[in-house]
Amino acid sequence: MTPDTLDLHGKVAIITGSGKETGIGARIATTLARNGALVVINHVSDATASRAAGVVRTISDLGGKAIVVQADVSTVEGAKRLIDETRASLNIDHIDILVNNAAGGAPHGAFQATRDSLDATFSSTVYAPIFLLQAAVPHMPRGGRVINIGSIASKLGMAPTAIYAAAKAAQDSLTYSLAMELGRGHGITVNTVSPGPVDTEVLPKEVADKIHGMLVPMTRAEERVGTTDDIADAVLLLVSEKSRWITGQVISVSGGITGG
Repeated sequence: MTPDTLDLHGKVAIITGSGKETGIGARIATTLARNGALVVINHVSDATASRAAGVVRTISDLGGKAIVVQADVSTVEGAKRLIDETRASLNIDHIDILVNNAAGGAPHGAFQATRDSLDATFSSTVYAPIFLLQAAVPHMPRGGRVINIGSIASKLGMAPTAIYAAAKAAQDSLTYSLAMELGRGHGITVNTVSPGPVDTEVLPKEVADKIHGMLVPMTRAEERVGTTDDIADAVLLLVSEKSRWITGQVISVSGGITGG
């Protein structure tokens, strides 16, 4: 009897915002590569180029294969460049998995928002997935997978994260709508994985400590922050063939924090 697996051999996976080795995106990339996917590491700035290269080396050391494509996916041009360079560099014409992980903008309340800060948050969280899907879907076969990395903040109503939460809520809405459009038209599933507090370098320590202090007592599985492995393993399940009947869902991967 052959055991079931989450094998991804032959799949091409793009993970945006995956150029920092301590981040959720890099861990997702490593996890998918370990299970056979050929992964594309994406970062936006020159400052993270060496770190993105380090993620590729880590994957190579594990026996996987990865490339780096630098592109600002919050623009139409950048999103198209990411897809075009992926196809050209790998000499392939299929994108099987797209993980929209890139995020920008600092968390703040509504009364501290400026036009620039709103644009920074919404461009990476809402515009980027749309632009990427426009470029990627023509190359996604049936059985393709789209994963949006959301946040439980979209349903908690916490004042310090009002703008970030609003952008993530908009992303949740995209998941619901696109699941229908891409499912019946293209055979592609679309889901959101919503982390709770995770120990990464995204937030300044004092901000992270404050948010973690509010949220960790709300967990049910264990009283701790999440790890990047917790999130990556959930993504692995959702991009596998075993998830074929799961779509249009916003799945909290937070140790049981609920809200909304």
